[in-house]
Amino acid sequence: MITHEIIGDDMQAVVITLAAGDEVRAEAGAMTYMTDGIDMDARMEGGLLGGLKRKFLAGESLFLTFFRSRLPGARVAFSGPYPGKIIRMPLQNSAVLCQRDSFLCAAGNIDVNIEFTKRLGAGFFGGEGFILQRLEGTGDVFIHSGGTIVPMELKAGETLRVDTGCLTAFDPSVQYDIEFVGGIKTALFGGEGLFFASMTGPGRVWIQTLPFSRLADRIMRAHRGDREDVKRDFGGTLGKIGDLIGGE
Repeated sequence: MITHEIIGDDMQAVVITLAAGDEVRAEAGAMTYMTDGIDMDARMEGGLLGGLKRKFLAGESLFLTFFRSRLPGARVAFSGPYPGKIIRMPLQNSAVLCQRDSFLCAAGNIDVNIEFTKRLGAGFFGGEGFILQRLEGTGDVFIHSGGTIVPMELKAGETLRVDTGCLTAFDPSVQYDIEFVGGIKTALFGGEGLFFASMTGPGRVWIQTLPFSRLADRIMRAHRGDREDVKRDFGGTLGKIGDLIGGE
């Protein structure tokens, strides 16, 4: 029987306490620390074929890392690779679909697999290609996303339109498709991208407020701006030095 504690605010970690013989699996590189009595082992989930599917289709690591406790009360902690929140999803003979890179760790009899989106439009324009992660079984699943995670419950027939990068996870009962945002002017100048994810209930949807792609884009813009400022300042300084040398 495991227990867990999610610590931190904007850069969270989940600390899992294990009984002797308990095991938890995690995405490669997610471990933050572990106490004495934990044995660590890297394995291919689903064998060689499962590992290759994760690596070359989903873009995930070839191996998952397994942590097994030899002592009661041993602890292991996991954290995401960028600022955000961690949430627990308890599964009972059920499944949840999530975007790539959302899965952090899981305890219990959980199958970590990939799933193709069923609609062609979602595959080409959904921001994550045809691939989603499917987490299925009985146990506790922990996922990580950027910013704050907003849970929403959709009634049967109720539709929610989400920026494709902000969609984190959803129940398999939710229908997933991609819609064009509207007119050409809106698409080109609205600043919201060309497509929305259209989610139709019944079922739950989890949304992240700061997808990593958006954060990375802002960082790259700032970096390019800083480089241009440096070039401009450097060029101006050289020009002034040249004026002084030339007697100006």
